[in-house]
Amino acid sequence: MVPLLTGIRVIEVGAVVLGPYAAQILGDLGADVIKVEPIEGDMARNAHPQGAGGGALFVNNNRNKRMLAIDLKRAEGRAALARLIGTADVLLHNMRVDAAERLGLGFDAVAAINPRIVHCAAIGFGQAGPYRDRPAFDDIIQAASGMAGLAMHHDGVPQFVPTIVADKVAGLHTVYGILAALVARERGQEGPFRVEVPMFEAMVAFLMNEHLAEASFAADGATGYPRLLSPNRRPFRTADGWIAVLPYTAGQWRRFLAEIGRDSLCEEAWFRDARTRQARIDELYAILAESLPERTTDAWIQVLSGRDVPCSRIATPDDLLRDPHLAEIGFFDVPEGYPAGVARVVPQPVRFDTPRTPDTPPAGIGTASRAVLRDCGYDEAAIDTLVASGVVGAGSA
Repeated sequence: MVPLLTGIRVIEVGAVVLGPYAAQILGDLGADVIKVEPIEGDMARNAHPQGAGGGALFVNNNRNKRMLAIDLKRAEGRAALARLIGTADVLLHNMRVDAAERLGLGFDAVAAINPRIVHCAAIGFGQAGPYRDRPAFDDIIQAASGMAGLAMHHDGVPQFVPTIVADKVAGLHTVYGILAALVARERGQEGPFRVEVPMFEAMVAFLMNEHLAEASFAADGATGYPRLLSPNRRPFRTADGWIAVLPYTAGQWRRFLAEIGRDSLCEEAWFRDARTRQARIDELYAILAESLPERTTDAWIQVLSGRDVPCSRIATPDDLLRDPHLAEIGFFDVPEGYPAGVARVVPQPVRFDTPRTPDTPPAGIGTASRAVLRDCGYDEAAIDTLVASGVVGAGSA
């Protein structure tokens, strides 16, 4: 944990990845993150595979948080959350807007309680458009945003990217949206602050950054960045495996072509002009595909690295566990205080000069319920009543 946001209290009413991922980053930066869960806990706690601390998906998205378990379907639970909102700087949720409204977590209700708060709704689709009420999960957003359709340029078959990309991209947008609102507040702008982060729009912006292409300049212009959509832009076979090679500049192409004895191409007029070389990039990629099987991966890595041509062997997730760079920096090391049985964790990759303080591992359901309610002014008798009635869950550490 890096104590840059010390003194900022964030209430996360989130589940699975989007909300928890964003809130964890804020916790990694030192915010006091209070995760509000139903009595039975975030569904990610039970996701496969299971281990120490619950499901791996939960363990990797919920460090540096205090856990409050509360039944928001009951009036007493909503009243307790309202008191907590009055103490907070940020309210973050990733539920559908109508559900948030029913639970008293809509913008107007939250702003009435705390006029300085940053209210952030990380949702599926922007509320100004006709898709506003559609349900959204990662695969649905990959489909709607064009991400799955990119693969059709190669073989006509759409394909999902095998990672929870929409949740995590939207999660990163959520973090900077919240931080920008906090900076504005600190500079004197009056709240409350409404931040809306729609997954669909976030992914379209992410995708179309380069793929808007010719449509940037003409109403009937073609979309698609040709270099990225070339069927020959792919991992290449070597004599014993796979490699990625990306000569990008004219100099890199010259050095590669000289290595394979095709340097006469460098004298062609189309090669010397960057625009025409880009237009014929598929021909150059085809040369890569033809020549790389002639040597082993290790041989190519050695010679191309020596010629300063960008290249990498193709790593699998299993390979990353043994990657020498990641091992040297202790990337997957488990911080002190994590339960026995946790072998690796995914860290916060951004580094600061500010000295770090120890991370706190993901905690059990309701382990901070009593402490959080005390912060809100409840006495022990009132807390006991809420726990005994099942409105609040107060688990053991």
